Amino acid sequence: MEVYLGATAVGIACREGVVLATDRRATYGTFIASKRIKKTFPVATNVGMACAGLPSDFQRLTKYVKANAELYMLDLGLDKIKVKTCARLLSNILFERRFLYPFITEIIIGGVDVEGSQIYTLDIVGSVILEKYAAVGSGAELAMGIMEKEYKDDMKIDECEKLAVKAVKSAISRDILTGDGVDLLIIDQKGFRENRVKF
Repeated sequence: MEVYLGATAVGIACREGVVLATDRRATYGTFIASKRIKKTFPVATNVGMACAGLPSDFQRLTKYVKANAELYMLDLGLDKIKVKTCARLLSNILFERRFLYPFITEIIIGGVDVEGSQIYTLDIVGSVILEKYAAVGSGAELAMGIMEKEYKDDMKIDECEKLAVKAVKSAISRDILTGDGVDLLIIDQKGFRENRVKF
């Protein structure tokens, strides 16, 4: 049986913070394996990840990044880690494994630090791209079309939240590998909060 690793994850940065959103469906070929899988993860109080791809791979990567972020902050006596530092750590892990057992995942990592709100996308081999908004996964083209049309530089965080839900919802309506609601991770200067939208 041919296996399609689907999902849709989006990230939007604004002056107030960052919104990460994903669907909740896990598929194995044409079989829906789960309708409630979590794909958004906080890795520090100011940084989070939104993932698409093989659940076991992005779950393992999330734990690895979270543990190393905590060790890094403890070692340097920091309260918060830079978003770029987490992105580079993740990039190194993905690049190191590119030939032997690569992690089958695409990731958006985002957060808020002294440099402001940031979103980075990472592919299977660890390429890092800084973006204002991004989408990865099987429904990325559908979600990106909505964000391209409606994103503005002066958006508030609640507007970004609505746009992220709308973008993932557009992917859910047309991509069979995406579905079953939206998980949100909202990060600002105060910390992070999680939300869920059911359809």
